[in-house]
Amino acid sequence: MSGHILVVDDEVGIRELLAEILTEEGYDVHLAENAESARAFRARMRPDLVLLDIWMPDTDGVTLLKEWAAGGKLTMPVVMMSGHGTIDTAVEATKLGAADFLEKPVSLAKLIDTVTKAIKRGVTPPRRAPSLELSALGRSPIILELKKRLTQIAAHTSPVLLTGESGCGFHLCAQFLHQPASPWVEILERAQLVSEPMHFVEQVGNGTLFISEVSELARLEQKGLALILDKIEGTGARLVCATSQSLEPLMAAGEFDARLFYRLSSVSVRIPSIREHREDIPDIANFILAQLIEAGVCPLRRLTTAALNQLRNFDWPGNLPQLNNAIRTLAVTALSSEIDAPDVNRVVTPMKQAAAPAMSQAISLDIPLREARDAFERMYFEHLIQQEGGSMTRVADKSGLERTHLYRKLKQLNIRHGRRLDEEL
Repeated sequence: MSGHILVVDDEVGIRELLAEILTEEGYDVHLAENAESARAFRARMRPDLVLLDIWMPDTDGVTLLKEWAAGGKLTMPVVMMSGHGTIDTAVEATKLGAADFLEKPVSLAKLIDTVTKAIKRGVTPPRRAPSLELSALGRSPIILELKKRLTQIAAHTSPVLLTGESGCGFHLCAQFLHQPASPWVEILERAQLVSEPMHFVEQVGNGTLFISEVSELARLEQKGLALILDKIEGTGARLVCATSQSLEPLMAAGEFDARLFYRLSSVSVRIPSIREHREDIPDIANFILAQLIEAGVCPLRRLTTAALNQLRNFDWPGNLPQLNNAIRTLAVTALSSEIDAPDVNRVVTPMKQAAAPAMSQAISLDIPLREARDAFERMYFEHLIQQEGGSMTRVADKSGLERTHLYRKLKQLNIRHGRRLDEEL
C-alpha cells in the first residue's frame, strides 16, 4: 500500500502507535499534535487521508473539519476519532464531510479496514482549486477588525462603498457581505448601465449587486446606477461598489454625481493594502501555493521560512494579484520542492526594477520641446502609477498635483489608470 496519512491527535502515545501500525502497512505517516500543526501541514500539501481526533486543546476536530470544508480544503477523506464519541458526534461529523468515525481504543483490524476503505473511496476532487476568500487574508488585528466590521454591515442592506488600493481584495470583501442563498450579480459590461439598467434589477432579486472601480463610470453610466439603486431600495437587495480612487475630487470637479456619491458612501469601509498587515503575507502565500498544488498547476512545493520572510518584506504595490502572480511563478519555475530565499529574489527583483521604468530610454532631442515634454510626462506618470500600485491618492501626493489636475493631465496624455490588476480580486 502507499499514500500519505496525517494523524492529528494531542496524545503522543496514540500518535506514535497509529504511526507505527500504518507505517508497517506501507503508508507514509505524518504527525500533528494539534489543529495549528494540522493547518500548517494542510497548507503545504494534501494528504490522502486524515485521522482527526475530536477532542483537542486548541481547536476541536469538528471545528477544524468545518474550517476545511468552508475553505475548500476538504479534498481528502477525513476519519474522525474520539474516546468520548457519541452517535450525535459521529452523525454531525459525517454531515460535515467526514468519511467515517472511529471510537477509541481502536482495534487493529478496524483501523486498517477503515483506512483502506476511506482511501479507496476518496472524495470527489473539485473542478478547480478553491478561490481566495476573506478568511485567507490572515489573522492579524487589522484583518480581524475588518472582518468584525463587515460582519456588522452584513446584517443591513444599505449600499456599501469599499475603498482602498487596487488589488487589495474588494471582490473578497463584497462576497463576504453576500448572503449565500441569494443571487450574486457583478456588473462587468458598464455600457449596460445605460442601455438596459433594469436587466440588473431583474437579475439581483434580493441578492448582491457588485461593481468595481465605480470612479471610472461616465455620467450616463452613473445615472443608470442611480436608477438601479432607486429600484432595489427596500427590496432586500444590496449594492456594493468599490473604488481605488477618491470620489470627492471627482465630485468637486463635476465628474461624479454628488447625490449618487452620498448615497453610495452612506456606509464606507476602507480595505487595507497587504503591506499594512504584512505579518499575514506568509499565510496568504501558503494558501495560494496550496491552491496551485491542489489544481495540479505544480508538483508538491514548500516555501521555506527564509522565503516567507523575503515575501513579507516586499511592499507589493500591486497587492494580492501581484503576490498571486509571484507565487505562481515560483511554483512553476522552482527547481526544487523547497522554494527558498534565492528563488524569491529571482522573481521579486525584476518587479522592483519594473517599478522604475527605463529612464535610460533617452527622449530624442531632435523633436519639438512640446513633444519632448509630453514624452517625459507620460514616462513620469506611468512610472508613478506602477510604483504606487494604481493608487491615484499616492500618485497625486508624489507628483504634487491636485487630484482633479492629475486626472486632466492623465487624460491629456492618454494614460489609462485605476484598473485593477486582477478582476477576480
